[in-house]
Amino acid sequence: MKEKKFQIDGIDKTILKHLMKDARTPIMSIAREIGISGAAIHQRLRKLESSGLIIGSKLILDPKVLGYNLVVFVGVYLNAASKYSAVLKRLKQMPEVIESHYTTGNWSIFIKVICKNNNHLLKLLNQEIQSINGVVRTETFISLDQQIDRQIEL
Repeated sequence: MKEKKFQIDGIDKTILKHLMKDARTPIMSIAREIGISGAAIHQRLRKLESSGLIIGSKLILDPKVLGYNLVVFVGVYLNAASKYSAVLKRLKQMPEVIESHYTTGNWSIFIKVICKNNNHLLKLLNQEIQSINGVVRTETFISLDQQIDRQIEL
């Protein structure tokens, strides 16, 4: 059975592009640019949300302002795939872990972590992550610079 793809038109794309750039863009300013009513935009947004295309909006904080100057990727090796759920449960309790992915390849879990400095990272790795039952070892990659941060294009 073929999965049905949700279709969006040019007006939907224009609305989405504005809101993806800045979710606080006033609906009426978008409406004036497009030439339709604010109510029509709200109706289209409800349709896009109910389709599952829009899964939410969020306020984005700059971690550097809070002193988190280190972005790190950590490959986590597990001694058994059956440990995944328990390890993930512990990782979710660590506020420094901001993303996790269950992966194929060398690591079982690949996580994105933010830390204040190298000492913070060392403590997180040695005392928190590597002490989780089922974690055999970790492989750490420090991000030196991020040049691309975007969503899928419409």
